[in-house]
Amino acid sequence: MAYNYRFAIFLTFLLTTAGFSAAALVEEQPLVLKYHNGVLLKGNITVNLVWYGKFTPIQRSVIVDFIHSLNSKDAVSSAAPSVASWWKTTEKYKGGSSTLVVGKQLLLENYHLGKSLKNPYLRALSTKLNGGLRSITVVLTAKDVTVEGFCMNRCGTHGSSGSKSRRAANGAANGAAYVWVGNSESFCPGYCAWPFHQPIYGPQTPPLVSPNGDVGVDGMIINLATLLANTVTNPFKNGYYQGPPTAPLEAVSACTGIFGSGSYPGYAGRVLVDKTTGSSYNARGLAGRKYLLPAMWDPQTSTCKTLV
Repeated sequence: MAYNYRFAIFLTFLLTTAGFSAAALVEEQPLVLKYHNGVLLKGNITVNLVWYGKFTPIQRSVIVDFIHSLNSKDAVSSAAPSVASWWKTTEKYKGGSSTLVVGKQLLLENYHLGKSLKNPYLRALSTKLNGGLRSITVVLTAKDVTVEGFCMNRCGTHGSSGSKSRRAANGAANGAAYVWVGNSESFCPGYCAWPFHQPIYGPQTPPLVSPNGDVGVDGMIINLATLLANTVTNPFKNGYYQGPPTAPLEAVSACTGIFGSGSYPGYAGRVLVDKTTGSSYNARGLAGRKYLLPAMWDPQTSTCKTLV
């Protein structure tokens, strides 16, 4: 399931130039994600990683440290605002907590499928580390790899590898869940790495400085965070979402573009700034890392919850 908030930014830009308040536009509509009685991914979930293309060791560590940080009990890294406190909101969805544990990693640096991937290739790549029903396989594509639909209407997606016949026979909770996220640095950082790059359209606010010094990877963190939360709360298209199941608003995609209080489309909101580097963040993680994470829908308040 892909997600896209750039049209909302563009629409708000048109309306604000016509005299409407951007903040009012955001606040007018109540947000309710309906639970469709399907299975959610709860308990201990293994996250396997498939690296397609060339990633530096530092790039890989930024992403792996982020996943480790989601359920961290470390006193420093879990002190709010933290990656762990952001992820804790998923506990408010039915079924309790989702504890993500990094499992196997596969490096595919020889581009054996080429550098332009069709959608079926993503599912095929995800099956290389299929960990079963209690797993999520994350396919990460490097900055020189294009994927069908990438930069046009999506920055990543999630789905499951089970066939329709298996779903009919065994119910919704079959097939392994997978996520794909691409590095947009070479192709569309203004589309998939905002607010760390000037947006392609809409209000041209100055970009924020990325907390890990890598616009492409810090953009991947935003999209990975979004899709992991969307996956555990709507893994098989019958969990929590609003709208049609083929194009749903999910736990974080319903709040995309919101990173701090006072945000509106085109403006990320008030976030924290590192006094040394000038980088923007709203969550602390393991190994002293800092990340910028989008708001998540809170089922208890029916609002998009930010960390700061």
